Amino acid sequence: MKWILQFFTSSIGQKIIMSLTGLFLILFLTVHLIGNISLLFQDGGASFNAYTEFMGHNPVIQTVSKGNFLFIFLHAIQGILLYFKNKSAKGSKYAVSPKNNVSWASKNMALLGTLILAFILMHLGHFWLRFKFFSDMPSIAYDGVEILNAYESVSIIFSNPIWVICYLIGLVALSFHLWHGFASAFQTLGINHKKYTPILKGLGYGYATLIPLGFAIIPLYMYFTN
Repeated sequence: MKWILQFFTSSIGQKIIMSLTGLFLILFLTVHLIGNISLLFQDGGASFNAYTEFMGHNPVIQTVSKGNFLFIFLHAIQGILLYFKNKSAKGSKYAVSPKNNVSWASKNMALLGTLILAFILMHLGHFWLRFKFFSDMPSIAYDGVEILNAYESVSIIFSNPIWVICYLIGLVALSFHLWHGFASAFQTLGINHKKYTPILKGLGYGYATLIPLGFAIIPLYMYFTN
């Protein structure tokens, strides 16, 4: 067991944890966006309320959700540890060599990660925390049962231009973070080949653009239409 602990506390072990948790979070973002697209349906929020009711009471989803929170904070903590370790060892911002072709995102992953962590905490405070622990949340009848009117809660948040701007800033940071992190995760895991690496980078750039853009459309649409 000692060698396992030594491996995962070493630089390479921490980078592997960063890569694996990062890939899991990439999958989570995709699924989360698919569900949140229902906010754009012109049905008075019925689809989104049904989606949140299912997500909030399905034991499998709840287990995965708790695991996701763990991965988010593990990813953030490992990123912070790597940042300070690399800064101490090399004086660099994110363990990158000072080459001219290094992207701004790769040199500022720690800054981007900090902004994203703040964005996630804001998001959890607005929705998950309020949905779970506040008894004054709006409700609505669904199939003869009183359920949380999550759609109304989201509408209230996104009627405030300050929160819309904060979300957009967080999504810009997420886009830059994914721009470098997507391909980097595969490279850390040893998936690096002259034939496949350009494809992975292209997929990463596409993902880093489309997924944050998809999320950004939601607050903008709700702000301008509600």
